Amino acid sequence: MPRVVFAPALQRHVSLPPSVVDGATVRDVLEAALDGNARARRYILDDQSALRKHMLIFVDGARVADRRTLSDPVHPTSEIYVLQSLSGG
Repeated sequence: MPRVVFAPALQRHVSLPPSVVDGATVRDVLEAALDGNARARRYILDDQSALRKHMLIFVDGARVADRRTLSDPVHPTSEIYVLQSLSGG
C-alpha cells in the first residue's frame, strides 16, 4: 500500500504521523490518511477539497499535476510526500 509522509514543518500545525493506506489516486490516499483529522484536512485542502495553494504533494518524486481533483495515480509501492510550498521574493 502507498505510504504517505507529511513534512516535519506541518507537524508544528497539526499532528500528522506517516501512514500506509490503500488507494489508487492521490485523492484516495490523502482522504484515507486524513480520515478522522479534520484540522489537518482543513489545513491541506480547501473547502472544495482541492489542494491549498500553500501545499505541495509529490508522488515518487514527481509533483502532482492535478491540484484540483487529485486524480494523479499512485501505485501500491508509491511514496507520497505532503509539504508546504515556499515562496519568496
